[in-house]
Order: sequence, then C-alpha cells, then structure tokens
Amino acid sequence: MDWEIWSKNLDKEDLVVNEAAVGGYEEHSPGRGMNGAGGPTAMMDPLEDPVPGVGTYEDFNTIDWVREKSKDRDRHREITSKSKESMGALLHRISDAFSGWLLMLLVGLMSGALAGGIDISAHWLTDMKEGVCLNGFWFNHEHCCWTSNEPTFKERDKCPDWKSWAELIVGTGEGGFAYVVNYMMFMFWALLFSFLAVTLVKSFAPYACGSGIPEIKTILSGFIIRGYLGKWTLIVKTITLVLAVSSGLSLGKEGPLVHVACCCANILCHLFTKYRKNEAKRREVLSAAAAVGVSVAFGAPIGGVLFSLEEVSYYFPLKTLWRSFFAALVAAFTLRSINPFGNSRLVLFYVEFHAPWHLLELGPFILLGIFGGLWGALFIRANIAWCRRRKTTLLGHYPIVEVLVVAGVTALVSFPNSYTRMSGAELIKELFNDCSLLDSSQLCRYKQDTNATAGTSAGNGLADRPADSGLYTALWQLSLALLFKMGITVVTFGMKVPSGLFIPSMAVGAIAGRLLGVGMEQLAYYNHDWAIFRGWCTPGADCITPGLYAMVGAAACLGGVTRMTVSLVVIMFELTGGLEYIVPLMAATMTSKWVADAFGREGIYEAHIRLNGYPFLEPKEEFEHKSLAVDVMRPRRADPALAVLTQEGMTVEEAEALVASTRYSGFPVVVSQESQRLVGFVLRRDLLISIDNARQRQEGVVSSSQVLFTEHPPAQAADAPPPVRLRSLLDLSPFTVADHTPMDITVDIFRKLGLRQCLVTHNGRLLGIITKKDILKHMAQMANRDPDSILFN
Repeated sequence: MDWEIWSKNLDKEDLVVNEAAVGGYEEHSPGRGMNGAGGPTAMMDPLEDPVPGVGTYEDFNTIDWVREKSKDRDRHREITSKSKESMGALLHRISDAFSGWLLMLLVGLMSGALAGGIDISAHWLTDMKEGVCLNGFWFNHEHCCWTSNEPTFKERDKCPDWKSWAELIVGTGEGGFAYVVNYMMFMFWALLFSFLAVTLVKSFAPYACGSGIPEIKTILSGFIIRGYLGKWTLIVKTITLVLAVSSGLSLGKEGPLVHVACCCANILCHLFTKYRKNEAKRREVLSAAAAVGVSVAFGAPIGGVLFSLEEVSYYFPLKTLWRSFFAALVAAFTLRSINPFGNSRLVLFYVEFHAPWHLLELGPFILLGIFGGLWGALFIRANIAWCRRRKTTLLGHYPIVEVLVVAGVTALVSFPNSYTRMSGAELIKELFNDCSLLDSSQLCRYKQDTNATAGTSAGNGLADRPADSGLYTALWQLSLALLFKMGITVVTFGMKVPSGLFIPSMAVGAIAGRLLGVGMEQLAYYNHDWAIFRGWCTPGADCITPGLYAMVGAAACLGGVTRMTVSLVVIMFELTGGLEYIVPLMAATMTSKWVADAFGREGIYEAHIRLNGYPFLEPKEEFEHKSLAVDVMRPRRADPALAVLTQEGMTVEEAEALVASTRYSGFPVVVSQESQRLVGFVLRRDLLISIDNARQRQEGVVSSSQVLFTEHPPAQAADAPPPVRLRSLLDLSPFTVADHTPMDITVDIFRKLGLRQCLVTHNGRLLGIITKKDILKHMAQMANRDPDSILFN
C-alpha cells in the first residue's frame, strides 16, 4: 500500500481497531497527597482517577507486550480474588473464563456466513459475464441447469433456461456476430465490476485493497494500524472482493478472506471487555481468526490452524491453538451448512485419483518443485519491482486507470482461450480432474484403444491411452494460458482492489503440472518397454495420473511464492481429499522452498512488509553480524544528548517543551541530569494526556507546577503551585541491556518478548535507547539496503 494511503485521514467509524485499556498500572501510589506547606490540595493520581486515553497507543506505533500481559495478569488476579466474596463475583469469573470460547464461536459463525455469501455471489457474477438465467437472474449457470432435463454428459452446460448474451440480443448463439457480441459483453461486465471495485476501495476504505496478509502479520506482531480491521473496511472489502473476483482479474479471494475473518474478530472483540481493553489478548483472537480465514477459504480447518501458526502469528500460546481449532471447526461447519459450491462437500476441489503413484515418479515431482521455486523467486522479484515502480511514479496516483487497463487487457486476452476465460477456481478444478469414460472435458480427449481398455485391471480407472488432436489443442491453449497467467499476475497483485495470491499461484503450478503429467503419460504409453517404465507401467495399465501432477505443481508454485511448508501440504490434502499423495506433495513443497530460498529467503508477504516499511522483525531471519548494543543505540556519538525526564525538578512547561521538541514515543526517567541513574520509562502519549488532564481537572496547576515521578513529594514553598504527580505512569522495570551486549542476543530479546524499546546502560548509568526501528534500520544497513525504507515507528 502506498504511503499516501497510509497517511489519509480515515472516517471516525474506522478507528475501531485499537482502542486499548485504561488503567492496570504496576506501581500503586497514594491517591491524594499534601503539598509542602501541609495544606490539603487535591492532586491528580491517574491510578485512582483513570484518565481517558492513558494506556492506549498512537497510530502506526508498536504495543508494549510486556505491559499488556501484565495488565491482563493483574485483571485476572483481581477477578479471582473477588470470586470468593460473593456469588455474583463467582459468576463473573466463570463468564470471563468462558468469554474466549464464546467469542471464537461468534467469529466462526460470522466468518463462515460471510464466506458462503462471497462464494455464492462471486459464482453468480462470474457467470453473468457470459449469460443470464431465464428462470431467475439470481441463478448462476450451474444452478439454472439443475432442474432441466436437457443437459447430457457431453453437453452438461447446455440447457434452454440459460441464455448467452448473444442469444438474448441477436437471437442466436452461433456465428461470428454472436461471438463478437458475447466478447463485447464479457469485456463490458469485466470492466464494470473492476471499476466498481476500485472506486469503492478508493472512495470509502483504502485499507480494503490488496491481500491483507502482510498487514495482518504486522498487526499480530504488535503494530497499530487504526481502521485496518474496522467495520467499514469489512463491509467494503466483502463487496469489492466479490466484484474483483467476478471481473476475471488474475486474483483469488482466499487471502482476503483472512483479512475479512480478522475484521470480524476485531469487531466482535468490542463485545467483551477482556479483549476490548487489552491489545495482547486481542491479538490472540486475531491469530485464531487467521486460521478461520483459511478454513473458510479452502474448506481446510486443520490447514488453517497450521497456516496461522506457521505463516501469520507472532505469538501463539497453547490456548490460542485450541481456540483456533474450535473457531476453524465452527467456521467450516457453518460453510458446509450453507453449501456454497452445491456439491455437498466442504472442500473446493475434491478429486479422487484411482491409480497409486510410483517411486520413480518422484523425479518429475521434484522437477515440479524446482519449477515452483524458480517461479516463486521470479514472481517475488518482478512483483516487488512493479509495486515499487507504482509507488515512485505517476502510476500510483491513478489507481482506477491502472485497474481498468489491467482488467481490460485481461478480458481481451482471456476470452478467446477457454482456459483463461474461466475463473481461477474452475481452471484448477479442471486441471485436477481425473478423466473418466463419460468426461467431456477437452483435456480428456484420448483415442479409444480397445486393447488397452480391455486390459485395465479391476476396473479402477481408464488405462493410459494415446492423445487425440483435441488434447493437443488443449495443451497448446494451456501453454499460452501459462505464459499469460505468469505475466498478468505480476502486475495484478498489489493493485487497489482486494487481491489474493493463492489461486493464481496454484493455477500457474497446476497448468505446468498438467502439461508435464500428460507428457509423462504419453511417454509411458509409447515407451512402456523402457527400463524406467518396465515392471510397473505395462500396456493396458493406468500408470500416470496427469491430475496428480497438476495437484503437486499447484502446491509447488504456491510454496515457492509464500514459502509455506507444513501448512501447505495439509491444506492441499484437505483441499483435494488426496491423503495418500502426501509424500509427493512434501517432496515438491520442500524442493520448491529450497530452490526459492537460494534466490532470497523472503516470501511474498515478508517482501511486501519490507516494501511498505513496517517495523516487523521476521522470526525466520538470522542476525549474523558481530555488532554490540552500543553500536546500534541512539544517541550516536555525533548526535545530541539523550532526551530524558528527571524524577523531580522539572516543571510542566519544561516537560511539555521537551516533548514538543522531539518526536520520540517515550522518555527515560532518571534521578537527575548529573547522575543519569535510571528510574523508569514513560510513554509520550501517556505523559501528554495526563498533563493536559491535570490542567483541566486539578486546581491550581500552571506551567510552573513541578512534574513529579517520585513516590513521596518533596517539600515545597507555601506559595508554590501544586505539583503534578505521575509516578503511576512509570514503567519501573524497563528492559535494559549492558552496552556490550551482542546484538544477536538483543534481537532475540526483542523477538521473544515483543519489545518496542530497550534501554542501554553502563554500570547502572543510562547511555541510550534501542527501538525496534533502530534494529530494523541496522539490519537493513548490514544487508546493503536503504535503512530509511523503514517508515513507521
């Protein structure tokens, strides 16, 4: 996403993503104090008088995981201690413990219902580009022909109730003029759908564009992006996702469904105080929602849980694993109840291969893995280069024009080729198909070989047969479709419409796999006496299954682009029902990852995170440099001294002037400027809100009032204005490292504890500060990248 979009002022309704808690401080100090003269003066204590906004975070900042976990622990202890006092408190404790499971139930139900609606709507609008049902315009092609007695096995898509646009407009579906009419209507609907999608996104919800997974990963690491998971984003993304998929653009709805599920979870979190007021707890729910998104996208609940664990989540405790499993189960059950695919199955591409695979076929499977790895590395580099060009040139200022041009070119090139004209999901289903005797697909055009058919064993499947001219035509069309898909997906992913990458990547791999599978099948048929085929591929046997090669190729290409491994294999066998083909899938997926990693260790989502400048510490990336904490901390030797607050002696005016003259997110508090002995750390936002609140609510506070971070106020003159006590704002146990701590250890501390900053000391004396942004800049500099590419704090 472009920087211009990030910096837009969003609607107030969108700012629901990160309303954090108020209260929960670690240090309890007296609520009312006496001034130096002994006279009673009401002094503000943010602990006993909670200040709205204290404890929250600014947009594009990182949360303090340690503080959030501490707040939740204190809240839990308080509820537990009170539960012994009364029956009402006991019921409150039970409801608090049960609220997480109830929330998961609601997330699963809402996400499953939305996914079912998206699937049905996208199928209907996709078919509308080619015609309309006379029985009811709301029926798609398949549903329209269900009640008809006309369709046959050879022409399953023909029925009198479904009319093409040419039949409606010119009265006939045959001939050159009818073809032109259908062509023009196909392009018209594609351009209309894409125009509506990009216009809605640009006008109402800029955050609804793209896949959403890079931003979800960043949010789960503790980053704040207000509005990204808001209700307005959810509404616009749901509508525009249907339009974008229906337009025929080379994109899928599976990645954006993860964003949709996380929006549902974030909105539902506001119904429960425990999650509404704690950012760390909310991210546990969002991790489970990511699993729900994949569960409803593919009908793969177990794969969804593993996807969240392997690819998306930053912090994934055991409780989140159980709740993710439960939420994915509920979502899958909801989707199955809606039955959007009309086949009474949960999975998107159910296939049933009859022939087992042979050990010698591992060679072609590994070859597909190599192709998937090369394609993944090439795609990532090409797509990032194109997205960077979009960000730095005029192209990025005209998103509507870009989407319309790409949609127009896609429709123009897609229509003549039946394999590019159909949607990505239909194409993959066609490529996974295992041919049967009654199959009318062009990919099943084989010559009838009576001798081979007679020798088929036990009737488990058709024997390998020689290819007919129709199959060769289909292979040429598939080859052209492969080149077109590879090129157009590069420029489509990242446009200002919802766009997923799962289906386009799988389509590229499935085409390559089907081509290789048919080639292997024909090679085995005509050369069954070769040494590699002798013994297991006799004449009349069903040796090679081209659909299996398509399945393996799809997994290899998706793995090369995303670098998923375990979750991908589980998603694929859940998706297809091919449990006995796990070993080929594992071999191809692992090969794909190794080959792609040889050209760069970043997957597409990590690459887009780096492109957008988010402060994300990749857990998979190793820190191999011999730097020390003193080399990375600020201030550097040529920089001004570190901006600090003293625990006493500073006035309100001086504190406000220090904050106004800097842009830091927080300030260390020291005993005095001379000693620099560390007392604690206070956040900029908390400090400003508390001072402003004290001016309004505390009588007598003026610019010359002292700001105190001490537990007991020092003696003051009788005529001195009352001080502002902010001891309770302090983090009295900030994380510190010695100046000679190796940076690899410091980086591990940041990753595993989710820190936003760490103070550097020498013999107890404060020297400097290291933030997550400092570490990312240092790592970029060590990798010869532009350190200023890290945009956010």
